[in-house]
Amino acid sequence: MKLNRRAFIGTGAAAAAALQAPSVWGAAHGRPKVVVIGGGAGGATAARYLAKDSKGEIDVTLVEPSRQYYTCFFSNLYIGGFRDLSSIAHSYGTLASEYGINVVHDWATGIDRDAKTVTLAGGAVLPYDKLVLSPGIDFVEGAVPGWDLSTQHKMPHAYKAGSQTELLKAQIEAMPEGGRFAMVAPPNPYRCPPGPYERVSMVAHLLKDINPTAKILVVDPKANFSKQALFEEGWAKHYPGMVERIGPDFGGENVSVNADEMTVDIDGVVEKIDVCNVIPAQKAGRICELAGINEGNWAPVDGHTMASRMDESIHVLGDATNQGDMPKSGFSANSQAKVAAMAIRGDLTGSKVFPAKFSNTCWSLIDTDDGVKVGASYQATDEKIAKVDGFVSQTGEDAALRKATYEESLGWYAGITSDMFG
Repeated sequence: MKLNRRAFIGTGAAAAAALQAPSVWGAAHGRPKVVVIGGGAGGATAARYLAKDSKGEIDVTLVEPSRQYYTCFFSNLYIGGFRDLSSIAHSYGTLASEYGINVVHDWATGIDRDAKTVTLAGGAVLPYDKLVLSPGIDFVEGAVPGWDLSTQHKMPHAYKAGSQTELLKAQIEAMPEGGRFAMVAPPNPYRCPPGPYERVSMVAHLLKDINPTAKILVVDPKANFSKQALFEEGWAKHYPGMVERIGPDFGGENVSVNADEMTVDIDGVVEKIDVCNVIPAQKAGRICELAGINEGNWAPVDGHTMASRMDESIHVLGDATNQGDMPKSGFSANSQAKVAAMAIRGDLTGSKVFPAKFSNTCWSLIDTDDGVKVGASYQATDEKIAKVDGFVSQTGEDAALRKATYEESLGWYAGITSDMFG
């Protein structure tokens, strides 16, 4: 089925549908309270579905520090010149005005699981009956020697979209003629498995137009990466001789950087570069650690409900989770949010809950109208979210199919952002 805005929203609504039942909460309790932390693909979707489908029976508060949310998905297309930054920016006004969600622009700084309260940086304390955490990612300190958040203005990560994305594009546009762009790619697992390699494609597309003798160096700790054959075919076709990738066999695992000197040290060999995009190893957003629900760097969940395995009153979504076979992506977070919202609504209002099913597709643009995709469907087991079946674009596809794949991604973007923000 060709995916467009209407089809995406309709599919999501069907997956999340649940029959209404009389409320199981007495008047003495008032409306049950759900606090959602994080306003991205997971959190915004969960808040909207909880408010919309409960028809006012649940008091929903969304805590998100940013008044304007920039999607990480499609941010690479801004770098490549295919979109304006404003086209990936979204506000929370509709969630507040049309769905009655209490949107609070502040940082969550603490969670008291015994008292069931969330403390905000501004001093407010929010009680909850159910808590949804969808904080996205933070970076593992020391993952790339020589890089930390204090150097992100010199060597941007641009893996949280917005000002970092603008900075990276401006640096690329200011590169000297014939200069070198370097990317330090992240180890598994990380947000959006094809994301760094779509970014390489978009940087190459931009440079081909404005700086065609420039070179791109990708330093990668992984032996393999998502859609590798498709990207390598595309780079050879569209950007011949521009992209060089150094994997772990040639030192890609042993990398450090010097932001002041603009150098990358690859297994003892120092390379001078002009722009360096450092994408470090990642972990769940810090609020999960503060809540004490992590195992290692990620928060394990029960795939049937997306409830934390540490606390059944807390549901965790998206990039922050240890989610079995599902990749960390915006589509995944949106899919998980509907499962969690249905489970929470069932607990709080007695509405019917259906078995959890999930889906994901990740599109990538390699060059103009050359789109590729990978995806799968999933189901919950007692151990994990398990892959049922999958698909991936093939090398050698004709131009018409690749163009159709790219156009499908545009329909999906319109659909998911409407699904998130109303």
